[in-house]
Amino acid sequence: MSDSLHRASEVLVGVLASALTVLPVPAGVAAEAGEAVSGHAWWAFQPLSEVQPPWVPQVRGRSGSTAVDAFLLARLREVGLEFSPEADRRTLLRRVSMDLTGLPPSAEDAQAFLSDALPDAWERLVDRLLARPEHGERWARHWLDVARFAESSGFEHDYDRPGAHHFRDFVVQALNADMPYDQFVRWQLAGDEFAPGEVQALMATGFLGAGVFPTQITANEVERTRYDAMDDMLATTGTAFLGLTIGCARCHDHKYDPISSRDYYRLLSTFTTTVRSELELDLHPDENRAVREAFDRMHAPLVDDLHRYEAAELPRRFEAWLNAGAPVPDGPVWDLLDPEVSRSDAGATFQRLEDGSLLAAGSNGDADAYTFVAAVPSPVIRGVRLEALADSSLPHGGPGRADNGNIGLSRIRVFVTSGGDATRRELPLVSARATFEQNTNSLSVASALDDDPRTGWAVDPRFGTNHAAIFLLGGPLEVAPGDRLTVRLEFELNARHNIGRVRLAVTASDASSFEAPARPPSVTGLLEAVRKGAELSAEGRDTLMTWWRTQDAGWRTLHERVESHAQRRPAPRLTKVLVCAEGYPAVRMHTQGGDFLPETHFLLRGSPEQKRGVATPGFPRVLLRGPELGDRWQWQPAGGERFSGRRRTLAAWMTDLDDGAGALLARVIVNRLWQHHFGTGIVSTPNDFGVQGARPTHPALLDWLAGQLVRGGWRLKPIHRLLVLSDAYRQSSHPVATAFEADPENLLISRRVPRRMEAEVVRDSLLAVGGELDLQRFGPGSLKVGIGRRSIYLTIKRSQLIPMLQAFDAPEPLVSQAMRPTTTVAPQALFLMNSPEVRRWAGALAARIRADPESSPGDWVTAAWWRALSRPPSAGEVAEALEFVDAQRTRQAAAGVADPDVAAWTDLAQVVLGLNEFIYVD
Repeated sequence: MSDSLHRASEVLVGVLASALTVLPVPAGVAAEAGEAVSGHAWWAFQPLSEVQPPWVPQVRGRSGSTAVDAFLLARLREVGLEFSPEADRRTLLRRVSMDLTGLPPSAEDAQAFLSDALPDAWERLVDRLLARPEHGERWARHWLDVARFAESSGFEHDYDRPGAHHFRDFVVQALNADMPYDQFVRWQLAGDEFAPGEVQALMATGFLGAGVFPTQITANEVERTRYDAMDDMLATTGTAFLGLTIGCARCHDHKYDPISSRDYYRLLSTFTTTVRSELELDLHPDENRAVREAFDRMHAPLVDDLHRYEAAELPRRFEAWLNAGAPVPDGPVWDLLDPEVSRSDAGATFQRLEDGSLLAAGSNGDADAYTFVAAVPSPVIRGVRLEALADSSLPHGGPGRADNGNIGLSRIRVFVTSGGDATRRELPLVSARATFEQNTNSLSVASALDDDPRTGWAVDPRFGTNHAAIFLLGGPLEVAPGDRLTVRLEFELNARHNIGRVRLAVTASDASSFEAPARPPSVTGLLEAVRKGAELSAEGRDTLMTWWRTQDAGWRTLHERVESHAQRRPAPRLTKVLVCAEGYPAVRMHTQGGDFLPETHFLLRGSPEQKRGVATPGFPRVLLRGPELGDRWQWQPAGGERFSGRRRTLAAWMTDLDDGAGALLARVIVNRLWQHHFGTGIVSTPNDFGVQGARPTHPALLDWLAGQLVRGGWRLKPIHRLLVLSDAYRQSSHPVATAFEADPENLLISRRVPRRMEAEVVRDSLLAVGGELDLQRFGPGSLKVGIGRRSIYLTIKRSQLIPMLQAFDAPEPLVSQAMRPTTTVAPQALFLMNSPEVRRWAGALAARIRADPESSPGDWVTAAWWRALSRPPSAGEVAEALEFVDAQRTRQAAAGVADPDVAAWTDLAQVVLGLNEFIYVD
């Protein structure tokens, strides 16, 4: 869209927004200066009620009845209804297995439960299912819908997000561990601020970055796109956690709920500096620790040998050398530069290390230039040596600061300034060589001598090791005392490919080598003092010995053994994880501009061109128990932290039950649990608890459940258990006749309504009954529907959604999805009839039921029914199945199939897998 058209569209939006303001607004929504009022009377904004379950006589008279049943029966009896009869055990087994694990019960588990006559058989079954790792995989899928989770960016290019699946893994692990829900919320909003050293906490922040994001952003789109990205974070946070359509207040005060546009921008400013980043994290600490400890055990004896030599032999040899007049071997020597000035154009800082090197820290600019100014240590200079040294603090050990440890020296320049003369002249560098160079063309050390910023010295793939380069002058340079040498290192070859640890030296020799010893300027003076017979101070002796030992053959041999082995120190096995946090480099695609804006402004009608002041973090007044409480959740990190504390502040307010939004938070999540167990939430609009949403059918029950959640430490598994143990959950789907008349939509839960399984459960069940299900957990997924892993591990690529899942109503992950539709369309049947994957899975089921050579065809039919439907077939079903197999065998033989018997039994298996009884849960 052109700029003029874009501006015209914004004007049109503004006109429409102004026109809409004449619509009637519920009383109490509008307030002076556009502010929402505190204490709004809408039920969702109230504190949790102190609710006690009603006394209902004869709540089935069973010990298994729960308080849930009392609430429901009280309402049912108001209209003359009771619960429907309890479903049979086979139906309950299949129902709860699908609900809690998303998988059908195995034939063995089904038979064991159906034969368990103990009174607590149901309770023990529920506890076993809740403890299984499949539980987290099943319920994580529900949350991923709410979180609009996908593993690509969307829009026309739809680039992959390789580290995005770690958020999915976090959700599975958190639900299996029964992480308290308030912590689950806090970590998704600000895990890096609550627990910066906790890997799972960082993985959790993927929630904020899971939405769509363009990857081609021009300079004039940067600001609008940034507001869109923050809006996605805020809108999803509002619907997912609070069931509020906060995003509707972006352009004007919310038309129905008491949320002003100023409330919106105060909340939006929470995310001012929050960006998507890829971090390399240790996801295997135990494994890495074991490898590191094994290396240390091998390394320790080498270090001990060196220390023993330094303690016993080296002092004696040093004294002998001093007594001999401190002779120095003939040959080239490198004199180290001791910079008086160390400057980075991009703002990096330098720490001087003991060996004369300088370690870069702080800012790592996309491009940079280092400038070092030092006194000239010798009267003649013929060459400069640049060392790029490894260091454990650098990515992959360095020597560069790039994510992979590489460097990109595009140019080196050397200048001399004579004492008393401010004129600086550049010295010509005529040749260069290096210990290693990435190639001999554009990434060679020689290409660091030209003025082309696209070429230069790089060292891929030799990371984590030392490198050196020698640059020779055109001839000897004579210098005088007081002259200063300036070395400028320019890095424009690739983004952030700056050297991380640098050491510089010069030589007077024309036969210089990489191996020649390096001599600090202080050593030169000490050598002259010794030769003149001067007495050295203790500090001078230490300085001289530290240098001299590098000349001692015995010390060098032992030291090189230590260093050589240290270079083989195993790097920790790190994994790239997509997080959404602050203070880390942002993931950049094709963006002309900054990664974020330094401030968030109040925008008139949502237009970045109409700013109305800087927004500071705050909360909707309607969800504050008192206006004066706005600052009570503010949290400021200690100095030097990467993050601002704004998201932690938001999370603290959101999880505060007494004075913040905690009551609404608890209501929303228990409603989601109710929805997935009973088909419809107590509030049937789970992402909208506002005025436009549905009112709760059982408000007292909703508040009681929310209270139970909080009293139970915010843990979800006890709520699951409470719901599925209830008589209401165990009702039959064959109700008494009057239920349809008095409760036609089943709002009072007078019966069970059969439900078709979701797309992922259909596919997982097809795999499970044939014994093809691969229970490998976590890690990267796949787009191949035919793999054996559970469907939650299929990759969600926004432009390449999996057709089988779409056919069974899996949503498009563009915005938060609270509910899935249930359609009945031809592609579903066609998939089960014609898909090669279904045919293969049916073949696996056929092979499985026929695995026992001693069994009969009738036994095979029975085994098929147990595997797929968790029940034995009737006599009539056995007869029909055998008749079908005989007929199919004849047809397959006539068609020339190689093994018509196998094909016929596969046909029967495929028919069973296509039954409504298999696809639906009663």
